Amino acid sequence: MLIKEINYTSYFENACTAGRKSVDAATINQVLTDLATAAIKQTDHLLAENKKDLDRMDPDDPKYDRLKLTAGDIQDIAKEINNIAQLENPLGHILSEKTMPNGLHISKISVPLGVVGVIYEARPNVTFDVFSLCFKTGNICILKGGSDAAYSNEAIINVIHEVLAKHGIDVNAAILLPPDREATDALLNAVGYVDVLIPRGSQSLIDHVRKNSKVPVIETGAGIVHVYFDETGDLEKGSAIVFNSKTRRVSVCNALDCLIIHKDRLSDLPALVLPMAEKEVELFADEKAYWVLKGHYPANLLNLATSGHFGIEFLSMKLAIKTADNFEGALDHIAEYSSKHSEAIISENPAHIETFLNQVDAAAVYVNASTAFTDGAQFGLGAEIGISTQKLHARGPMGLEELCSYKWIVRGDGQIRTP
Repeated sequence: MLIKEINYTSYFENACTAGRKSVDAATINQVLTDLATAAIKQTDHLLAENKKDLDRMDPDDPKYDRLKLTAGDIQDIAKEINNIAQLENPLGHILSEKTMPNGLHISKISVPLGVVGVIYEARPNVTFDVFSLCFKTGNICILKGGSDAAYSNEAIINVIHEVLAKHGIDVNAAILLPPDREATDALLNAVGYVDVLIPRGSQSLIDHVRKNSKVPVIETGAGIVHVYFDETGDLEKGSAIVFNSKTRRVSVCNALDCLIIHKDRLSDLPALVLPMAEKEVELFADEKAYWVLKGHYPANLLNLATSGHFGIEFLSMKLAIKTADNFEGALDHIAEYSSKHSEAIISENPAHIETFLNQVDAAAVYVNASTAFTDGAQFGLGAEIGISTQKLHARGPMGLEELCSYKWIVRGDGQIRTP
């Protein structure tokens, strides 16, 4: 059997061509509204295709939860698409303007990034999210999903294309590449076609893209998330925050991985973590915490931690516990192991709170609140294209504004530059 070689350049050329065709704001919003309606109408088909993917994956795989779609998920996706449609379009905004002494009028205007490539794993909702955000901001998206979600992504892109075609819009505004490694390599080398690449997924995927891409990359890092329970922390608040941060959804990047507790509050540790036993959260506690918990937490779920349990993104019902001798020790531990995603402090000490906010280097830093809120929709962005852990261009949940760049518009009346 002959294997047909895929011409990836044609995909990229089609994307660039589509990018030169502008769509007015009213049509953009109508397309998104129609897409939300179409997604709900196609629920049965989308779930059937999603099941084909699920049937190929071990239910114990941490990615299974990310891969799985439900009717409720599709309702939520449709709601987010409608939210995006209702948000103000960030394009064409005058970010600054001034008139120079020579009469030149210079303005700084928001514009699309251009062609945005997104490489992601078993997250079919990303296909809807990325298209909606990119389309709203005048960007073209090239999507490279993982093979684990191949059936789901193909079904979703077909729904998107049907809606685009209904409105007479080039379907190459959203391109789904084949789910193979060759497609990833082609995208990493699409210089001159793709303006920026955004990887979403495991640390290994992100590292691979960062190290091998010839196209500029916005890094959306893995979440190694800490919550520090200070010596003045409120136990009732703390217990609820730790439980929610860890168990709300363990397979996402804002889920808690390490609880740090001040040594003077070790007596409260059993009460702080006991609710997690209901969810069968397995604990890996350092020696001090372990002996406090022994006999107060299910023995089959309690383990002595090793150094290897810190700095790990578990993506499962597992949690490391570290005892800090003092506030500075907690800050040092976070500085050593943080992925700069989301970090939280539970404290009633104003000085500690302000120091934590100022010194902890992360995209989102919380005081007395769950890290589960690190999410584009929860931040009022409609949805997100990823959570950036770098500092250039964008940081934290990336919504509409983060999908824009700017250009300078210079208006004159015959001015020339002289020495």
